[in-house]
Amino acid sequence: MKKNKKKFNGFTLIELLVVIGIIGILASFLFANFVGIRQRARDGVRKNDLRQIQSALEMYRSDNQGSYPASLPTCGNQFDDGTAVYMKKVPCDPIANLDYSYSLSGSTYTLVACLENVSDSQADTSNSNPPCAGPPTNISYTLQNQ
Repeated sequence: MKKNKKKFNGFTLIELLVVIGIIGILASFLFANFVGIRQRARDGVRKNDLRQIQSALEMYRSDNQGSYPASLPTCGNQFDDGTAVYMKKVPCDPIANLDYSYSLSGSTYTLVACLENVSDSQADTSNSNPPCAGPPTNISYTLQNQ
């Protein structure tokens, strides 16, 4: 006596839909995390750029009788005083390709970069800096000489 056994050679439509749904949910979590990682990386570049500009400003001050330049060259250009080169290329914002904000008041300068990560632990506590008044965020990171 033979029993009639059916062989299943594939997956049912419901099984495939469940697997595709699970993969979609996992992909959305990974994509959201990936976007955050890229924002934090660009913010790290911005902070490093400001520290490099700050170092160049301090070298300029030591060569120019304690004074800072009235303005910085636009990003991508050389920062020099005619006798010495302080930066071969002034860095630009990594996403907007714009200049960082520089202002001079007497002997105090301020460098400002706009950040993307709203939960950055090094962000300014008061977000009243005009360069960061719009999208993507109004979060800023400021360096000043003391």
